[in-house]
Amino acid sequence: MATPDKVDPIHQFHINKIVDFHVGGLDLSFTNSSLFMVVTVLVAGAFLYVATSSRALIPSRLQSVAEMSYEFVANMLRDAAGKQGMQFFPLVFSLFMFVLVANLLGMFPYFFTVTSHIIVTFFLAMLVILTVVVYGLYKHGLHFFHLFVPSGVPGILLPLVVAIEVISFLSRPISLSVRLFANMLAGHITLKVFAGFVVSLSALGTVGIAGAVLPLAMAVALTGLEFLVAFLQAYVFAVLTCMYLNDAIHPGH
Repeated sequence: MATPDKVDPIHQFHINKIVDFHVGGLDLSFTNSSLFMVVTVLVAGAFLYVATSSRALIPSRLQSVAEMSYEFVANMLRDAAGKQGMQFFPLVFSLFMFVLVANLLGMFPYFFTVTSHIIVTFFLAMLVILTVVVYGLYKHGLHFFHLFVPSGVPGILLPLVVAIEVISFLSRPISLSVRLFANMLAGHITLKVFAGFVVSLSALGTVGIAGAVLPLAMAVALTGLEFLVAFLQAYVFAVLTCMYLNDAIHPGH
């Protein structure tokens, strides 16, 4: 625990119960993380509903943003998985909007960043991988496992290459989830540390205020960088999802 006069950069990630609820030995309590996941879905849904409700021939700014988001994800999916990949557009677009809105909401003071918890990002990553496996087996049967057998590999190297491909595939949910979680966690901690420097130095009087100028400038710069990272991480998560779905649609190398 941090003392009252110090800023704890980890406190912003604590899970706090809002409604304590248990079923048998299972803890199903409604927490601040649960609340902000609900808020994320509501904000994203409300934005898309309001932005597209008028469907004007000359779009408003909100409608333009919604349409650009749609085209951005649609083009990303078509480029990665072809026209057949568009059947997964609702999944990819939902994931992109959820991650983006969750990241942006986490930038507001006293709000909770749900993507800074590995359990949330890992669940999203497992949703993607399970979709790839289930669809791949449903569509291609055992031919789906050709994904692990690259063409043109000499027979003597085939066992080693197959083992590498299997390990690489199994590591996808880990890398996909850790990338998002680690970037959001590290960025928010760094921002909170520099903001803490500003508060601590400002309490030292005139000399401290002068010394707080540099940490303040860094905090402002990091805030702008975090907004950029919030978008980039949503983009990276979506584009990797598209690439993985391409393996389910076209498992042959």
